[in-house]
Amino acid sequence: MNYTDIARQVFALTGPADNIESATHCMTRLRLVLHDKKPEQIEALKKIEGVLGVYDAGEELQIIFGPGRVDRVTEAFLQELEAVRSSASPASSSSDGPTVGKVGLSDGAQSVGRSTAAEPTAPVESAAQAASKAEIGDGKALHAKIRAKNATPVKLLFKRIASIFIPLIPAFIACGLISGTLNVVSKVDPAFAQTAVYQLLAIGGSTVFWGMNLFVGYNAAKEFGGTPILGGILGALLAHPGLASVELADGPLVPGRGGVISVLLVAALAAFVEKRLRRIIPEMFSLFLTPLFTFLIAGTIAICVLQPLGGFLSDCIGTAATSAIGSGGAITGFILGGTFLPMVMLGIHQTLTPIHAELLARYGVTILLPVLAMAGAGQVGASFAVYCKTKNRFLKKTIASALPVGIMGVGEPLIYGVTLPLGKPFIGACIGGACGGAVQAQFMVGAATLGISGLPLAAATDQIPVYLLGLVTAYIGGFIATWLIGFDDPPEES
Repeated sequence: MNYTDIARQVFALTGPADNIESATHCMTRLRLVLHDKKPEQIEALKKIEGVLGVYDAGEELQIIFGPGRVDRVTEAFLQELEAVRSSASPASSSSDGPTVGKVGLSDGAQSVGRSTAAEPTAPVESAAQAASKAEIGDGKALHAKIRAKNATPVKLLFKRIASIFIPLIPAFIACGLISGTLNVVSKVDPAFAQTAVYQLLAIGGSTVFWGMNLFVGYNAAKEFGGTPILGGILGALLAHPGLASVELADGPLVPGRGGVISVLLVAALAAFVEKRLRRIIPEMFSLFLTPLFTFLIAGTIAICVLQPLGGFLSDCIGTAATSAIGSGGAITGFILGGTFLPMVMLGIHQTLTPIHAELLARYGVTILLPVLAMAGAGQVGASFAVYCKTKNRFLKKTIASALPVGIMGVGEPLIYGVTLPLGKPFIGACIGGACGGAVQAQFMVGAATLGISGLPLAAATDQIPVYLLGLVTAYIGGFIATWLIGFDDPPEES
């Protein structure tokens, strides 16, 4: 796969350079903020080889490539963008709006997953065809309705909080996979745990937790409109080992008390204080006094109020999560695994990201992630049942291209392109996720990372065989449920 060629095709459809305000990427998506975007751009982007789907998030155009591929495509895209801007050629600066047509729109069915870019001379498919295919191929209209419904102030706040942790996911994955692998190796060869290599790797696996307060504070302050580094040093303040030697009221302070919950609270407070101070401090003194007073005010309130409050909330979250799964076992796992996909539809799944992070900081693993990851496995089983029963060739192509990435934990193409538009298979996927979640919760499988799911998550769990058993259970449960429930097979287009 030629990533440079893919990047150039994406640029041809989203450019010129002046049209691209920013280009970033997360674990699976190239995220573009464009001054101008058109429906035909989105349809053409879906036809580029390697594109798994396109999601119009309003302020962002998100092009789904999947883990690994997105890094390479983004790198090539940024190089192409920089090269065009550096050359400042008339062709790149005088165009009026995006240049659509270098990657044409093909006639006939195209899958949501990997497909070949059409020839420039290919005719544009009819509006009726596009609308029909959107129902089972990309779910664009359905996804847009869900996005609009979820754009409430509370849910947008949840999304903002979740976005604080998204940049940390690569660190959690790296450290989590190291910890998970060491866990397996030490059981196979206990003597290895006494070696210097093991000890160094163990330190590496826990590194993300040592720096988490700084990272969360930095990202949170930035997200809430404050100066990022002030959030970072306030996060460091709450974890400073010197706090243990200071006694206030009922005893010595506890470094790190409240974990990421306390850091989120103090970062939000610091941003609020900083913005108010900038309004009242004269400009000639603002450079010196604003950061000083922000740190002193927010830091004092953090130590005296927010850290104890964060500690209380952190204890409640940790106790609630472990008690619910520990006492409820398979029943709790069945409920959580079966309701996670509806939570995603409602937009409230964003609240779980800081909970995962808090559990990781407290216990080194999150017992929620393996349970919730089963929802994606249920999607795989349900989609495979649809593949076996459907007579629609376009739907078969969509599923065939999306199943491999679904197994690897990227579920958007399956949920928005297959199960949700068809309706009943979505219920089958929920049932499959519930069955898999019951297995994970019964054995309290923990994961030393967040941000990944599906088969790759197995390496970061503390009970790999049990996790794989739950994964297979979700596959089978989703398949059988969807097969029995059935669905209305969309007719072939004439």
